[in-house]
Amino acid sequence: MSLLSPTRPGAARRTRGRGQGGAAFLLLTPFFAVFGIAMVAPLVYAVNLSLFTERSSGLGFGNAERVFNAPGNYWQALTSEHFQNGFATLALYCVIYIPVMVGLAALFALLIDATAARTGKFFQLTLFLPHAVPEVIAGLIWAYLYTPGASPVLGVLAGRGIDIDMLGRSWVLPGVINIAVWMWTGYNMVILYTALKAIPHETLEAARVDGAGGWTIATRIKLPMIRQAVGVVVLFTVIGSLQMFNSPMVMRSAGSALDADYSPAMFIYHTAFGANDIGLAAAASILLAAVAGVLSWTVTRIAGRKESW
Repeated sequence: MSLLSPTRPGAARRTRGRGQGGAAFLLLTPFFAVFGIAMVAPLVYAVNLSLFTERSSGLGFGNAERVFNAPGNYWQALTSEHFQNGFATLALYCVIYIPVMVGLAALFALLIDATAARTGKFFQLTLFLPHAVPEVIAGLIWAYLYTPGASPVLGVLAGRGIDIDMLGRSWVLPGVINIAVWMWTGYNMVILYTALKAIPHETLEAARVDGAGGWTIATRIKLPMIRQAVGVVVLFTVIGSLQMFNSPMVMRSAGSALDADYSPAMFIYHTAFGANDIGLAAAASILLAAVAGVLSWTVTRIAGRKESW
């Protein structure tokens, strides 16, 4: 009789499971390390800053001291007229920008998907190129095109009796939206086009056999089948819209009618580096992150419902 007893199947599975768990933990360690350093640590630091404020004694001539002011900073941010106006501007921006950009991205994706392969690749690359331009550079380009007396486009329109001041208060928001649409339509078009290419060819052929035309196939078959991709595009767009900062700042430096706290992100920047109120700026940033989290959860839930289409 052998002195070595056979290994039981349960023990072998437990040993293999421990080995796989250790390998998974080892492979995930770099991700969690970077996530902790780049995401968790700054968030914790921002929360800590939002709990305090600096106050000077002796009519402002004394040394500043750090005072606990946890509810005060958040209440001041919530009741700030400038912060509220920034959210109002941001809401109007999202109401106009998101449907226009997502609609154009879906339209271009459907058109490219319906064209020949070589032509589709050409237009796909052409529409994606604006996204390759850094946002600050794009803002400088468009600020030049918006400047009266320097813009060739505005010069042609003025010669035909159409006087538009893109840096004026009435046209600032359309100008900012135009920059965002120009930059992000091609990027999101690629996402939707990739989802369209994953639709089974047999499904489209069956629809054609049943007599469905191009418009019916696009609206009744293709769009519902890429619902998850559209949800991802809307989610990323909502998160990006809440961070509206670069383009308005560039346009403001070009002499536009933008206020220093035109958007919530600009309010945070001006409060921290203009008014030197780090605690209030940190509280406002936490509130902005909370709004982003709530909107992200809402968009994800809506996109995940099959009956929403």
